[in-house]
Amino acid sequence: MAMDEKSDTLVTQVAHEIRRSAGATSAYVIDRRRWYHAHPEVAYHEVATTGQICADLEALGIPYERPTKTGVVATIAGAAAGAYDEQGQPRRRLMLRADIDALPVTEQTDEPFASQNEGFMHACGHDCHIAMLLGAARLLMGLRSELAGEVRLVFQPAEEGGNGSKTMIEAGVLDGVDGVYGTHIWSDVEEGKVSVEAGPRMAATDWWRIDVTGRGAHGAMPNQGADAVLAGAAIVESLQAIVSRNMSPFEPAVVTVGQFHGGTARNVMAGSAWMEGTVRTFHEEAHARIPQLMDRMASDVAAAFGCTARLTYEVAHTTVVNTPEASERAARAAAEVLGEDAITRYQGSMPGEDFSEYLRRCPGVFVFLGSGTADPSGKVWPQHSSHYDPNESVLVRGSMLAAQYAVDFLNE
Repeated sequence: MAMDEKSDTLVTQVAHEIRRSAGATSAYVIDRRRWYHAHPEVAYHEVATTGQICADLEALGIPYERPTKTGVVATIAGAAAGAYDEQGQPRRRLMLRADIDALPVTEQTDEPFASQNEGFMHACGHDCHIAMLLGAARLLMGLRSELAGEVRLVFQPAEEGGNGSKTMIEAGVLDGVDGVYGTHIWSDVEEGKVSVEAGPRMAATDWWRIDVTGRGAHGAMPNQGADAVLAGAAIVESLQAIVSRNMSPFEPAVVTVGQFHGGTARNVMAGSAWMEGTVRTFHEEAHARIPQLMDRMASDVAAAFGCTARLTYEVAHTTVVNTPEASERAARAAAEVLGEDAITRYQGSMPGEDFSEYLRRCPGVFVFLGSGTADPSGKVWPQHSSHYDPNESVLVRGSMLAAQYAVDFLNE
């Protein structure tokens, strides 16, 4: 039998085995998701979360390490012929990643497994990501004889604004890795479908602050001062012209002012004000231009009101960009194990994801899995909503696709 025929036969056998195990895997994933959902912890405080992940890995017989306080790295060693060389190095190594932190959101779902930690909630689906990766690990442990290499499981803290991917990269999780794979459950994708397109998928994320300095005065004698609140309000309005008048309509970009504070009393004209916000971009040219435009806009507008403005700008992480080869492989894997009709197209999303830091350094793919809703009314709540409550029945599809992708990748 020719090599490509052997490969096709293996793919078919593996997909059949994964589908055969889907029922038991689904029950396992839902059970694990409910535990993690009930015990949310925010960035770099995922102590109980990490402890339970370790316990779950031990129950699956998977060795692990804890390179950071709240990060876990586990290893599934393939047992196929040629999986390791004489020096004990894997033929290929694939990294599968799940983020594990929650948000400071008070849950309003009324689920029996709702958050037990008041004021915190898995409102972005990271509980689902943990459970799906554990489900994939469970499947892969049953397929070790077909793994011609090594799978590295990374449970990453602090995706929500904490740059947890950079922390894990510094701890060495990408050392010796040939490819990376991640999944995000997503409200805007049709329930149970997967989107695996190449190219930009989620936006670069930047944070900024503008401090406006004027000259305080009595509120009844504004001519004697320079109103920092008025100047700040004009800056807020003018910032919206950056996207509408300075950027190409073919370059997606968002400039958002999330906070605006100024003044100390109702009869005192403010001598200072400040605002904070975020910038989201898909393309590198826009990513580089926007802070320059913001700095010029803020300074010039403030000067028109007799004030000064200072911009502080922080690049959190870059755009999530799927590499073509990995996206094609993910599409083939989805067709193999979920069926051709499981694949859909999605334009991408302006929220950011620090999985981009892995993709900057290693080829790979970030998959969107459509979540639907558990709400009987049919209302699909978006990520970060206090009502966010995805349909758990789709989670097994994330585990199945990750497992199929891993086998396909290691056997190429």
